[in-house]
Amino acid sequence: MSFPTPSFPSRLPDVGTTIFTVMSALATRTGAVNLGQGFPDFDCDPALPEQVCQAMKRGLNQYPPMAGVPALRQAVAKKIGTLYGHAYDAESEVTVTAGATQAILTAVLCCVHPGDEVIVLEPCYDSYAPNIELAGGRVVRVPLTPGSFRPDFEAIGAAIGPRTRAIIVNSPHNPTGTVWTREEMQALADLLAPTDVLLISDEVYEHMVFDGRPHVSASAIPALAARSFVVSSFGKTFHVTGWKVGTVAAPAALTAEFRKVHQFNVFTVNTPVQHALAAYLADPQPYLGLAGFYQAKRDRFREGLAGTRLRLLACEGTYFQTVDYSAVSSLGEAAFCEWLTTEIGVAAIPISAFYADGREQRLARLCFAKKDETLNLALVRLTTL
Repeated sequence: MSFPTPSFPSRLPDVGTTIFTVMSALATRTGAVNLGQGFPDFDCDPALPEQVCQAMKRGLNQYPPMAGVPALRQAVAKKIGTLYGHAYDAESEVTVTAGATQAILTAVLCCVHPGDEVIVLEPCYDSYAPNIELAGGRVVRVPLTPGSFRPDFEAIGAAIGPRTRAIIVNSPHNPTGTVWTREEMQALADLLAPTDVLLISDEVYEHMVFDGRPHVSASAIPALAARSFVVSSFGKTFHVTGWKVGTVAAPAALTAEFRKVHQFNVFTVNTPVQHALAAYLADPQPYLGLAGFYQAKRDRFREGLAGTRLRLLACEGTYFQTVDYSAVSSLGEAAFCEWLTTEIGVAAIPISAFYADGREQRLARLCFAKKDETLNLALVRLTTL
């Protein structure tokens, strides 16, 4: 006898399989070079997993404190203070999370109530809107300036209303590689000053900023730090995306609310990995040298792409290069990326996937966080365009 499975209304009726999963699966099936999904194909520093093993052997395998291992929170507070000049209290203002995606969801859930509005700047990372919808909030979409993908403060100001609870900002920006300047961050602070709008500042690519530009954290602008959840990621910084460990720094009052949700949707995070990261952070060189490491990859990749018919947009940070393929094809972005994967053998992500309305601009995102031989093979194939 078979029994029917009960049905229920979906909390996310418009959500399907992400474009990243779709394109990675297509790359696997076709043997394409996967420059779609944003993860390195090279190993981390061997010293880091060795620290994890040592922590396990020392018996550090049980629950850590809910907010995170104290040594790691102290190391994070010290790093932020040194780089951005803001003193966070490690005990009451820094929380270790199960990656940045969980951090953003928890920040949204702790402050957004049904009917509240949250501003997102499109194109944007695909978890933002579902997070807001799960909290019962309404997504208010404001496009970044077409072409340059810089913030349009007039449009942002017009979107702020009496129901606005928060705004999510991402710099360095996925997918376009734009990095907000100090003047732009200050303009955001000035815009929010007369309001009670909170800021969720997604800074997971904070150490990948090129050509001598600084990363201007929300922590570095006092008026923003006072209203911000600042999100960072060890996975992105140390080439261990599968470890899923991040942090949130926020004023004590915001952190108290954040932890109320955190303790019930995650409670705490992998103990030996936290101890390993705390020890590894004692040497700042691995993250201070990250900009130079990825800039060399960016420059090598851009030099190779210059021999194709793809037009390169500026890449100020992250490990993503956006290209305009108008001279190559008239296909829509999703169709072009499928064609590029199956016929040319290089997987990419359509920028339209980062817009709710699937906006078409004939743009695609390529990831250069890859071994030189991976990038070389991709470039050989792309030069056939």
